[in-house]
Amino acid sequence: MKVIIIEDEYYAAEKLKNELTAINDEIEVLTILDSCEACIDYFKEHTDYDLVFSDIHLADGLVFNVFGETKIIKPIIFTTAYDKYALQAFESNGIDYLLKPIQSDRLKQALEKYQSMHQSSSTGLMTYDKIKEILSDTQREYKSRFLCKLGNKIKSIPVSSISYFYSKDKMTFIVDKEKNRYPINHTLDEIDSMMNPEHFFRLNRQYITHYDAINEIHPYFKGRLKIKLLPLHQDDIVVSTERSPLMKAWLDR
Repeated sequence: MKVIIIEDEYYAAEKLKNELTAINDEIEVLTILDSCEACIDYFKEHTDYDLVFSDIHLADGLVFNVFGETKIIKPIIFTTAYDKYALQAFESNGIDYLLKPIQSDRLKQALEKYQSMHQSSSTGLMTYDKIKEILSDTQREYKSRFLCKLGNKIKSIPVSSISYFYSKDKMTFIVDKEKNRYPINHTLDEIDSMMNPEHFFRLNRQYITHYDAINEIHPYFKGRLKIKLLPLHQDDIVVSTERSPLMKAWLDR
């Protein structure tokens, strides 16, 4: 089985690749595409694949933008932290919709569904009722607290007290509303999949912020945004040209 992965987070892509090959050693991941532009270029030239695993939020926009430029002819299993795009997935050759963090049993079910569909020559596309069933059956649980080690002490930090996360010098930190800073044993990529996207947004590779921590937003060069968070942080925090529209859409709901 020849598989394409569309995912802009390196570690998430590698994790999915490893899980797929662990489930079925006959799966061959042909390539990992990390942007809409890369997808358009690839699918215009290649048709020799069987199945696509696709994130929805990419660095340069929503993956649905790809479908207006080129056609993905094979089934797609969508992998995303957002449940609000399920109907668009239904209209875009989707056969399943996996919410991040992806559970191993759901990944196996999705592969089994594709194999069953392939063997029976059924289209396997999601119906409206099936989408509702998938979403209602998915018990999505977001992280509610983090365990931090401070010297010889262990402290549990509730998510409700967190202003933002940031990484520096290969370490990840929590900053809470009281200006306290705590080291944690998670990467930002891992944290991004743990947090409720209604409340937290990935600003860039170094920062994930809660909505309430955003103090000021300033237009910056080339369509970028410059962000000031509370509690104040000494580094300049810049949202890229590609992610700025996604942030504006997240804020304007």
